[in-house]
Amino acid sequence: MNDTSQSSQDLLLSLTRSPQSGKRRIVLLLAATAIALLLAGWLLFPVSNDAKNAGYVTEAVARGDLAVKVSATGNLYPTNQVDVGSELSGIVEAVLVDENDRVKHGQILARLDPSKLNDQVLKSQAAVLAAEAQVAQMQATVKESRAALGRLRRVAELSGGKVPSPSELESAEAAAVRAEANEANARAAAAQASATLRSDQTNLSKASIRSPIDGIVLTRKIEPGQTVAASLQAPVLFTLAEDLARMQLQVAVDEADVSQVKPGQTAYFTVDAWPGRQYPAEIERVGFGAQTTDGVVTYKTILKVSNSDLSLRPGMTATAEISTAKLNDVLLVPNAALRFKPIQANKPAASGGFAASLMPRAPSQPKQAKDSATGTTRTVWILQDNQPMPVGITIGLSDGRYAQVVGGDLKPGMAVISGMQKSEK
Repeated sequence: MNDTSQSSQDLLLSLTRSPQSGKRRIVLLLAATAIALLLAGWLLFPVSNDAKNAGYVTEAVARGDLAVKVSATGNLYPTNQVDVGSELSGIVEAVLVDENDRVKHGQILARLDPSKLNDQVLKSQAAVLAAEAQVAQMQATVKESRAALGRLRRVAELSGGKVPSPSELESAEAAAVRAEANEANARAAAAQASATLRSDQTNLSKASIRSPIDGIVLTRKIEPGQTVAASLQAPVLFTLAEDLARMQLQVAVDEADVSQVKPGQTAYFTVDAWPGRQYPAEIERVGFGAQTTDGVVTYKTILKVSNSDLSLRPGMTATAEISTAKLNDVLLVPNAALRFKPIQANKPAASGGFAASLMPRAPSQPKQAKDSATGTTRTVWILQDNQPMPVGITIGLSDGRYAQVVGGDLKPGMAVISGMQKSEK
């Protein structure tokens, strides 16, 4: 510090004593002033130890394959799951199956006490017999009234219309019509009684709760002796799965990723029960209806799953990785390089001024372009003469670690800056 100040004073003295022309003295005076200002800046704004000790971490740009995946979490379900209930109320007389039992279509699962139903069927059968007897009686009445009407008509024909009187003939005709009407009424009553009997017989058959499908019993919710009340809603007594060899995985895909997920794409998933094992799957349907949970919007997506070894069970939580794109031999840049921005070597003075303008600053970045149809324009930094230099590129797809470069001046082999590290003192 003292030697530098002495040198500046000697330079000023030499300027005043030198016999040089005035122009040379002015040049020397300006040079001395610049040296003094630089010394003052170095003293007032020293370079921080972090900037002096920092080094750049670089990674070479290369071509390679890029697999883009979307992660989602959900649960496994049977392809066809049926809740079996009871339309009738009553006391459970017997339960004939248990959980994990395989059942066939039409097999009896449980049976309600049929005592009241049997009595109702007997009453309906008796009503049908009474209705049929009434029909037979009405048929006889019709036959009798028709015979009486026929005799009167023959007498009238033989007597030339003298006997019987017209009123007697009309009464006989009305009696015949009345008998036919009574027969029709009796037949209707018999049909109604038969319908009631069929309903009671159907109810009696429903006292035996049968399986609607071939499958396996997942849950059983009744025991013998319990009362089933089906007055307002049919209670669920059993839950059956049709075929556990074929299942479906229902996952929630985030709204930011749903545009990439389409039917037919392949995927794999894992479950906690079998760590390290990956199960293949295929996208079957992507829902259009949104589901909002804790402010997060997701869309239900269904994947087809093969479970031939029955290692998967309904309700298991699974984490799926959906392959949305696979690119071969494309130029890749690390995502860390896209996030990197060089720091300033020195902090400029808050008040600005001439001294602050002399302080070194970080290289200026080029203006960012707007999103294009093929991707987004970004800036990465490369080392040139040990200084970071900006390079504009256009990126495409990304797998979270690397991004596809679809345009720009970046070439294979170039070293992009992905971070900074402190060098040893």
